[in-house]
This record gives sequence, C-alpha cells and structure tokens, in this order.
Amino acid sequence: MSCISLKGFFRIGKGMPLTIISGPCVIEGRDHTLRCAEFLKELLGKRKINFVFKASYDKANRSSIHSFRGPGIEEGLKILKEVKDTFEVPITADVHTPDEAVAASFILDILQIPAFLCRQTDLIVAAASTGVAINVKKGQFMAPWDMKNVVDKVRSVGNPNVMLTDRGTTFGYNNLVSDMRAIPVMQGFGVPVCFDATHSVQLPGGKGDSTGGERHFIPVLAKAAIAAGANCLFIESHPDPSKALSDAPSVLDYKDLPHLIDQLCRLYEIVN
Repeated sequence: MSCISLKGFFRIGKGMPLTIISGPCVIEGRDHTLRCAEFLKELLGKRKINFVFKASYDKANRSSIHSFRGPGIEEGLKILKEVKDTFEVPITADVHTPDEAVAASFILDILQIPAFLCRQTDLIVAAASTGVAINVKKGQFMAPWDMKNVVDKVRSVGNPNVMLTDRGTTFGYNNLVSDMRAIPVMQGFGVPVCFDATHSVQLPGGKGDSTGGERHFIPVLAKAAIAAGANCLFIESHPDPSKALSDAPSVLDYKDLPHLIDQLCRLYEIVN
C-alpha cells in the first residue's frame, strides 16, 4: 500500500498532494495552540497542500528532568480535539505506552511512534490494533532497511495504514546526518515516507542539559527530501522560537515558513 488514509480527511502517499505535518513541538497552553493552528491552517490552506497539525501533550523523551513536558494526556487531548473541531484538520501527537495509544486513538488521526520507541513491539501492536493510521519515526540508531520489521509489526494486526518518517541517523557524538537514500529504501516496503526536517537538524544533548540544533539547515534538508521523493514533510514551527518550551534551536520560525512552503510546492510538482 503506497498511501495511508486519514478517515474523513485525505490520503498521504504516491500520487497525492504534498502533506505537511506542522505545529509547535509541545502544547504550551490552549490559547497558544489554537493560535498556532489558526496561522498554519490559513497559510497552508491557500496552497495545494494537505495539512496535519502536530503538538505533543507529553514530551517523555527530554534531556533533563527539569525540561518542560507539556500538560499531560488528559488536558492535552482536550486541546487537540478543540483544534480538530475548530479548524477541521487532522491531528497527531506522540504516544508512549500501549494504554496511552488506545486512549489517544479516540482523538488523534495519526498515532506517532517516537524514534526511540520504534522497536517496542507491544506499543506498536497496541497502536496498530486501534485501526488509526500509524506514523513510526525511524530510530536514529536504525538502518532504513531494518524498518521493514516495524512495518510488518503494524500489518500483523491487519492495519495497512502505516507511514515511516526519517529524522536523521546518529553520526558520532551529539550529531545527526540525513541520508536521503533512506526515503526510497523505506518506500520500497510499500509505505509512504515522511521526512522530519526539524528533528534532523538537532544536535542531541548538544547543550549539556538540552538538545541543540542548526535551524538554518531546515530548508536545505526539506528541499533535498522532496527532491528525493518524500511524500510528506514534518516541520515543527513556532511563532517565536526563542521562547519555545521544547526544541527551541530546531523549530522553524513562522516568518520563514511562507517562502519555504512555496519553494517546496514547486519542487514537489516537478518531482511528481
């Protein structure tokens, strides 16, 4: 299956319009989240792009015990449901445990499996068993061809709606490298492939008690991924990155989005 279906919305994959998953890394409050969704819906709605809103209710994988994690699943899902109902857009967020995946499946349109959890069989099977579309991020420690086993786990319970996301590969200490060969390799499993242009520019643990990043490389990698045939882009964004409560060095500033989106649209049309 070269596409996944988001029930009531659209499909992601071969022959479909470009899909962009965007939003702040973490829910920073109800009003902030709604303002972010409103801006992104207006920006992307003017272009031939399918839009999925993303914001995490719990960032369980943080460098420091003192890092902000979000409002938690109960309050977070309420906020995400309001976004979905108000702006009529599909939504996604990370899930971390089998029980959490089941609870989140009633609200989310895509259950996102974090990169560090991509080998956790119980989590993947539980998420897939909900019938909701699954997006599994390739672990920084995984070769792209090894992700076939992950796809097989999702399909083993009869869920064909699986997408894989590349978000860079560990390259020495505190650094990632993006190998664009991963895109066609993982598409070879019969799944659409997304490229995470913001987490790929992270410098994991690079600031000691938090993750660093090289924001200026986001457009370079995003355009390279589209040229390599990616079906979807994951671009976390924020109205004021300097004040972002999570991943501040690697989220894209709203002011830089319109020009980049226009470039990506033109590239996507050429490639497809």
